Amino acid sequence: MEYRRFGKTNLHFSVFSLGTMRYLTDSENVRKIIEKALCLGINHLETARGYGESETYLGKAIKAGLSIPRHQLYITTKIPPTADADTMRLYIDESLKRLSLDYLDCLAIHGLNTWQHLEWVQSKQGCMQAVQEAVNDGRVRHIGFSTHGSLDLILAAINTDFFKFVNLHYYYFFQRNTAAIQLAIEKDMGVFIISPADKGGKLYSPPQKLKELCHPFTPLDFNYRFLLNDQRITTLSIGPAKPEELVISPEIFAHKNELTKAEIAILERLETQQNNVLLTDKCSQCYACLPCPENIHIPEVLRLRNLAVAYNMKDYGQYRYGMFEKAGHWFPGMKANRCTECGDCLPKCPENLDIPNLLKDTHERLQGKAGRRLWE
Repeated sequence: MEYRRFGKTNLHFSVFSLGTMRYLTDSENVRKIIEKALCLGINHLETARGYGESETYLGKAIKAGLSIPRHQLYITTKIPPTADADTMRLYIDESLKRLSLDYLDCLAIHGLNTWQHLEWVQSKQGCMQAVQEAVNDGRVRHIGFSTHGSLDLILAAINTDFFKFVNLHYYYFFQRNTAAIQLAIEKDMGVFIISPADKGGKLYSPPQKLKELCHPFTPLDFNYRFLLNDQRITTLSIGPAKPEELVISPEIFAHKNELTKAEIAILERLETQQNNVLLTDKCSQCYACLPCPENIHIPEVLRLRNLAVAYNMKDYGQYRYGMFEKAGHWFPGMKANRCTECGDCLPKCPENLDIPNLLKDTHERLQGKAGRRLWE
């Protein structure tokens, strides 16, 4: 296992962190997953108030005793932003009780996704008053935030200088948040990548085309290598539902701080494949088409189309597309069939894409069962 400094927290985290959103079965399963993670050298466990009974299960494991002492283990929980300090005080107390802990190494504001959330954070009567009290009395050591929000919002949240770390989405197949990572590093913040296996492309069950393009690596290991080659990134979430799913290939650590010739060749193959297949229908994710009068998240819809058409990542596309209109601020935007062909987006697009027709095509390809947040 490799360890990296988590920004100005000065904690040294394993480059993989155990996420606990999917282990919600029974206490024994949770204990086995945690112990396997510890045996692999993982020293950071991350949970959240919103992950069903996750905090409670983790708390039972901690209370029963783990194979390493508490001071060698770092624990983060995430609590949603609140409009008032009293609610946050209650939430912090409840999380500590469920976790059987006297203190949290890290507390993240969970889902700082909207401008209203940021207003609550910046308000003198808002949630940060209670968070700061918990820091002052030692119940919380370090404060950060997690986000599924827009790039502009993430940059604004980082610029508040309230936080020591950020949890965000960034993968080979989604590089929109590059500027946020760079700003975080300039602020000496830790960078935690959310769900690179699942949200990064359902890479644990990739299509054959993607397997071929990423050979001799698996698509998942290639994504891990792509991320860990970036020294700005501290740690990646890995979230097994059972112990046997918790596998970390030794090859991931074989070449530190540089991509190999084979990996560079994969990058070139992936780019060539996308260009050759999509041709003039490729959306380059400039976001110039927004805002859409019908609140369609055009770039994200067309990103899913890019992946489905170029790499046969249809399962992933259907999974994410099904979240539209079902996940609120966690995955905002309407489905592509809401397009009225008003033409507002057409003159904005520097690539002259026929956006209405591409939206229609995407909906026909990816419409399926509507998705929900996992813990719902």
